[in-house]
Amino acid sequence: MNGLKRIRRDTVARWIALTIILAMLISLALNGLFIQLAGVWARPPLTETGLLEKAAAVTRVIDAAPAVQRGKLASAASEDGFIVTWHPDRQTIKVPPVDDPISEEGSNILQPLLRSAGRHVEAYEPSDWPEPSPDARYMLLIELSDASWLMFSPPTRSWGLDETPRYLIVVLLVLISTALVALIATRRLATPLQHFTEGARRFGADFRAPPIEPLGPQEIRQAILAFNAMQAQLQHFIRDRTQMLAAISHDLRAPLTRMRLRGEFIEDAEQQRRLFRDVDEMQAMINSALEFFRDDARLEPATQFDLAELLHTLLDDYRDQGVEIDFNGPQRLVYFGRPLGLKRVMTNLLDNAIKYGSEPKIEWLAASEQVRIDVLDRGPGIAQGSLEQVFVPFFRVEGSRNKSTGGVGLGLSAARAIVLEHGGELTLRNRSAGGLSARVVLPVHPSAGFELQ
Repeated sequence: MNGLKRIRRDTVARWIALTIILAMLISLALNGLFIQLAGVWARPPLTETGLLEKAAAVTRVIDAAPAVQRGKLASAASEDGFIVTWHPDRQTIKVPPVDDPISEEGSNILQPLLRSAGRHVEAYEPSDWPEPSPDARYMLLIELSDASWLMFSPPTRSWGLDETPRYLIVVLLVLISTALVALIATRRLATPLQHFTEGARRFGADFRAPPIEPLGPQEIRQAILAFNAMQAQLQHFIRDRTQMLAAISHDLRAPLTRMRLRGEFIEDAEQQRRLFRDVDEMQAMINSALEFFRDDARLEPATQFDLAELLHTLLDDYRDQGVEIDFNGPQRLVYFGRPLGLKRVMTNLLDNAIKYGSEPKIEWLAASEQVRIDVLDRGPGIAQGSLEQVFVPFFRVEGSRNKSTGGVGLGLSAARAIVLEHGGELTLRNRSAGGLSARVVLPVHPSAGFELQ
């Protein structure tokens, strides 16, 4: 029960919500860590530190005091990192020559706090002094009501970055934390999906592949369980169909054998010959149909093999029979698939090219994503309207491609079925100078490896 509750809670929606929350928490943690490690540089700028408010308060107190006490009050208001001095004359203050020492931003904040309009406020930075200068420092000058001046000067910078760079750092930390959490979360979601995809692809290449282990959030688990149920039903259906076809094979062959035996007693030689021809044709159709539906080559496990070597082996077999077939393509290609099934496909296409045409030829090329094999011949070809019909079981083209040359119309159907089970496609087209081109396109699965020479 606890496991079921855990699975129900492990949903995609939950992971998305957790991703957002974790991204926010990690962003706050990184910002706090930045403040601790970076010290004053991570603090707010001067206008947000409260120093201006403090300077305004000190200014109002000293401005209200008699002139003889202002020096002592300024000294009493000083502290580490915040030095206050009173100057009765502006000329006694050494400042760098700048065009406009008035700080507009500081004035906008200080003027209301000073409760006196028209006060002169000047601000200087270390960069205002000519280099090198031992007097270079930050300085804030505020004029009092009697034209004397207060100078506020920290010995070193005691406030943080300006607003723009500080916000950029915060945004950068948010992006880093979000990317980190998103990477972990997406890997948590993508790994089960990739596992699911590999299992589905494996089932497409190997009908007897084991079920996929349900992993990941609840929605992905449900999809995997549904796929496993469908896979089991298909495997059960194939087993039942194979057993049924085996029974049909036994039941049909017995009456055909009896018909042949009874035909031996027919005295009319012509009628006997016709009967035997029909019996043989029915027997060939039954055998071809059973071979098509119960094709063990289509159930063989997928493995890595040299597709070029398989083609060369076929060419050698035809050469032993006195048939020369031109070959143009790579001399080595390690491919992941079912070798017996693909051998049957190529045998079927080459047999058709030899029976119904002339000058059989194989042209093929391989790329990182697919393999293309063309079986070519010179002959009458196939009518344009029948290029797809020939893949229908038991369909036979009249004329040059008919039953007089052998076959019951299942070869191309079986070839296309095998190619489709590999995830590829088999198409026919008439060549411009006469003849037929049968093109087999097979996908290359990246997870299975690929080697071409």
